[in-house]
Amino acid sequence: MTKNEDRRTKRTQKKLKHALLELLKEKELNDLSITEVAQYAQCNRVTFYSHYRDLHALLAAIFDDYLNDLITYFRKGYQNLERFSSENEHRHLPLFEFIYQNQFVFSLILKGEVVPGSQNQFCECLVQVSSTELRLGEATEIEIPALNYFLTYGTLGFFMYWIQQDFKDSPEVMAKKLSYLQSKMFKEAIVVEE
Repeated sequence: MTKNEDRRTKRTQKKLKHALLELLKEKELNDLSITEVAQYAQCNRVTFYSHYRDLHALLAAIFDDYLNDLITYFRKGYQNLERFSSENEHRHLPLFEFIYQNQFVFSLILKGEVVPGSQNQFCECLVQVSSTELRLGEATEIEIPALNYFLTYGTLGFFMYWIQQDFKDSPEVMAKKLSYLQSKMFKEAIVVEE
């Protein structure tokens, strides 16, 4: 594939993703057709099918994009640190800001109603990073993987609460609340060098 073909492919996929997200603000996924999405993206059904098998595959690709970006923002919370306190609310801030800036998409992901399993995808991407790049600064009687899952899936509930409250609290307030909760579970974490 040449660079021009690659750029054209990416541009078409971006247009299809944008079209689906815009249309999902008006209709449920099951009420949309591929024709509607393709027309909104200013392409045809054949073009759609050359990139995605159906609307669910397109939405899954959108979720993958946002979850990959989420990992980047999660990592920003401890970038350039050797260790951090569980009470450090600033390490959560990039994550909350990214979710706040993308409320619509993360509402779809975290509610898990449109794509079954999307909540698990959200948690698993955070578990994967925290289990390979972080470790506790103190000994614990609980196995680290169990604590990691407990904290991550508990955080899912915390994000669900934020969505149900219509993102009423600012990312700063939510980061502070999550830091408070996590400070009851562990004191500090150490960033593992790659």
